[in-house]
Amino acid sequence: MDRLLYVSMTGAHRVMEAQARNAQNLANVSTTAFKGALDSAAAQKIEGPGMPTRYNVETRDSRPDLSPGALQSTGRVLDVAVQGEGWMVVQDANGGEALTRRGDLQVDANGLLRTGDGNPVLGDAGPIAIPPYKEVSLGADGTLSIVPLGQGPQAQAILDRILLVRPDPDTLQRGTDGLFRAADGEVPPPDADVRLLTGHLEASNVNMAQSMVEMIELARQFEMQVRMQRAADENADTAAQLMRMG
Repeated sequence: MDRLLYVSMTGAHRVMEAQARNAQNLANVSTTAFKGALDSAAAQKIEGPGMPTRYNVETRDSRPDLSPGALQSTGRVLDVAVQGEGWMVVQDANGGEALTRRGDLQVDANGLLRTGDGNPVLGDAGPIAIPPYKEVSLGADGTLSIVPLGQGPQAQAILDRILLVRPDPDTLQRGTDGLFRAADGEVPPPDADVRLLTGHLEASNVNMAQSMVEMIELARQFEMQVRMQRAADENADTAAQLMRMG
C-alpha cells in the first residue's frame, strides 16, 4: 500500500507537469519558429527514514525539440527563415547576446531592426540601425542593403550583415524569455555557411493534432493515478477494520 500510494501520488504530480508543458506547446502552435518542449521521467528513491519502497517520479530531462518547422512563403522582404542548424544573434532584455530563429523582422520607430518579439537583431557592429530608406533587401548570407530615401537604385548600399552562427545543438538551453543560449553562456563565432531564405518564415514545430492527443492521454493518466490513490486509501481502511475485528 505504501508503495502504491507514493507511486500514484508522484505519478500524478509528474503528469500535471507534463500537461503544463504540453499546454505551453499548444499555446505556441502559431508562434513563428517556436520549438516545442520534450521531457522524460525517472524513478527517484526517497532517502532518509521511512519505508524503503518510497520512490518519487521526477522529471529527468526537459529540453527543446530543435527540429525545424515547416516553411511558410510570405513574399515579404524582411521575413527570413534560417536554414539548417543556424541561428540569428539578438540582444536580450539585459543587453546580452542570445540566439533565435524567429525571422519576422521589423523596423521600429527608431530605425532598429527587431524580431517579431521585440529583440534587437545584432550585426557586425552591434544592433542594426536602418536609416530612412526607399527600398531594403536581405541577402542569403544576412547582408542588409538599402536604397536611401530619395535616391535611385544605383545608390544601393550595403548597411550591415546579420550575425549568423551555428552552435552545437546539444549545448542549447531555452531561457525564460524564450531565447536560446549555449550552456557555457558563450556565443559561437559567425559562420559564413549559414544561410537565410528570404520571403519565408519558419513555422512552429509543434504538431497540433499530436499535442491534442497527448493532452487527452495525460488527462486519462491523471485520472488513473487518482483512482490508485483512492484504492490505496480503501485498502488502508479495510486493513484497519480487519485489525479491529481481530
